[in-house]
Amino acid sequence: MATELAAGKLLLDEPAEAVARLRINNPAKRNALDHDILDALAEVLPRLEREIDVRCLVISGAEQHFSSGYDIGSISDESLESDARSLVAHPFHAAIEALAEHPWPTVAAISGDCLGGGLELAITCDLRICAASSRLGMPPVKLGLIYGHTGLRRFLDAIGLARTKELFLTASNIGSERAHEIGLVQEVVADEQLEGAAVELAERIASNAPLSLKGNKRAIETLNAHPSLRPQQEVELIELREASLASEDFREAITAFAEKRKPRWRGR
Repeated sequence: MATELAAGKLLLDEPAEAVARLRINNPAKRNALDHDILDALAEVLPRLEREIDVRCLVISGAEQHFSSGYDIGSISDESLESDARSLVAHPFHAAIEALAEHPWPTVAAISGDCLGGGLELAITCDLRICAASSRLGMPPVKLGLIYGHTGLRRFLDAIGLARTKELFLTASNIGSERAHEIGLVQEVVADEQLEGAAVELAERIASNAPLSLKGNKRAIETLNAHPSLRPQQEVELIELREASLASEDFREAITAFAEKRKPRWRGR
């Protein structure tokens, strides 16, 4: 049974062992992201692992769409500039940063429309699996907007300079196969298989060693953000690896291999 957040516009459940799922549930607006949803994401993500057993998180959209982006329809003419600044400056940034800083692997299950801020939410996840009929796109140039530099950096890291320019300067929506071709998503599945495939992927990830999942994610992100490591960063990554070699889970993995059985992880 799902827990309702943001007055039911965000649903939290546990579809498999050690897997949590957050589903955006604003179908009247194609799951557009409003203040309630964004505030709920920013609030629940930092405390998720303290409250439930989670080693992988799935982000998806309820019903037909992942998310059509910011709910710009809620911005009034009378306070256009202040409303827009308020939406972008705080709740969206806070939600994206909370997702980016989540210590466990994250999977975006993309269905239907995945546009604008919805696409940035998806690309902030570690992995993305996409329904065949999905449409993905970045429309800021159609709205007279310059996208935030932190968001642009996420696209540059994921798909490179040329593809980022293509996505943002043409503002053309692309299909799932094109998204897969340019590396925007890692896998495309039939629409009816998306939910099961995303949970299966998350369950497969969550079955791995907890310390290794968190440690490898942290090391990868550190190296990606800092191609030339400072001495202290290099020391931290070396210590992270040495800690894994000294862990109970590493010894358990060796024993389980010798005994031809699945490891029983302890997270220490």
